[in-house]
Amino acid sequence: MKTSTILPAAATATATATATDLKITEITITPIAFSDPPLLNAVGVHEPLVHRVVIEVRTGNGLLGLGECAGGQSRLDNLAVGANAIKGLSVFDTSLMEQLINEALDPALSSFERAAVFSAFEVAALDIQGHATGRSVSELLGGTVRDEVPFSAYLFYKWAEHPELDGRPAISDEWGEAMDPEGIVRQARRMIAEYGFKSIKLKGGVFPPAQEIEAIRALRGAFPDLPLRLDPNTAWTVETSKWVASQTEGLLEYLEDPTPGLEGMGQVAASAAMPLATNMCVVSFDHIKRSVELDSVQVILGDHHYWGGLRHTRELGTICQTFGLGLSMHSNSHLGISLAAMVHVAAATPSLTYACDTHYPWNGHNDVIKPGVLRFVDGSVRVPAGPGLGVELDRERLAELHLQYLEAKMTARDDTGYMQRFVPEYTADLPRW
Repeated sequence: MKTSTILPAAATATATATATDLKITEITITPIAFSDPPLLNAVGVHEPLVHRVVIEVRTGNGLLGLGECAGGQSRLDNLAVGANAIKGLSVFDTSLMEQLINEALDPALSSFERAAVFSAFEVAALDIQGHATGRSVSELLGGTVRDEVPFSAYLFYKWAEHPELDGRPAISDEWGEAMDPEGIVRQARRMIAEYGFKSIKLKGGVFPPAQEIEAIRALRGAFPDLPLRLDPNTAWTVETSKWVASQTEGLLEYLEDPTPGLEGMGQVAASAAMPLATNMCVVSFDHIKRSVELDSVQVILGDHHYWGGLRHTRELGTICQTFGLGLSMHSNSHLGISLAAMVHVAAATPSLTYACDTHYPWNGHNDVIKPGVLRFVDGSVRVPAGPGLGVELDRERLAELHLQYLEAKMTARDDTGYMQRFVPEYTADLPRW
């Protein structure tokens, strides 16, 4: 493994390639840090910088594939183990790649972490496969069933700025404050005007549920025809969740992760008029059986970082179709490599039934890919034509964000710890209400 961000320019395609040509010869893992607004959630507030990792995989004939995942020192350590395990493999041997990574990683690691490590390399391998064959990743996944992938506006309660801290001046952003229903509606109006989203999601779990219900009602008044979603990240008890579901009947497209655990979700689902969705209590294949038995959730939010790559995410879609479950896609603070991968797999998954989540309006200005490929038009992103992911790395920007990471000395994301710098009595004990 190397940490240098300076590599020679990659070939974009080759008509023919031998098995030796397509073996992995070099892997570069580059941690980066980019700016993030003070977005509030159930466990605190986003710090001024978010940690992310860019993965570059190169083959013997000079083809380059890109991957991206969440950061943190433990993730970097696990990526290094994974990189060493797959050196010398053909980029077409992704099943063996997954097996070798799992064998090399610490046996105590969760299936969630194993999936995230493999996913970063699988996306890069598929990117190279596309360059080698002249095909897009979505074609490699079976072909597109939609040319454009719809996304939802992702709203957050937020401070007007990151407050002054330890001599660091306050950091404002163009979005301004959103701490009440009026601020949330104002944020939604701007996001829809700029990106054309056709549905809206509010990140809740920040204020007492009655206040967040008022925000949903204000959004319904402002946008009478758009589907609405509310996600409190398990901030409520079962009884509170049932009450919120009763108060929002007819307002919500779905209610996401109101309470912790499959059993609790099942109790809420038994009386809720709207579907329950999750990216917290069903995040691996071994969770699905019990969830179906309990009828805990009716919509699963897939995420190729969580589910072990693009092919496994497409398999998740087939399972959802089998059991009559809805499928959407979860998002975290991602950049363009992850967004491109998300668009390709969503385009190739027939059973996608809801618009996907995305943080890209909050973070896209930090991107490490060259602009022009990923654009939101009427709330959707057109599938990149390829080959591969269809995106190109901006090496100058990557180097800048890598330097920012080094200067910040970041080791992990800590929304709770950052909140406690300003509200010392704050705790992340959930459920809160």
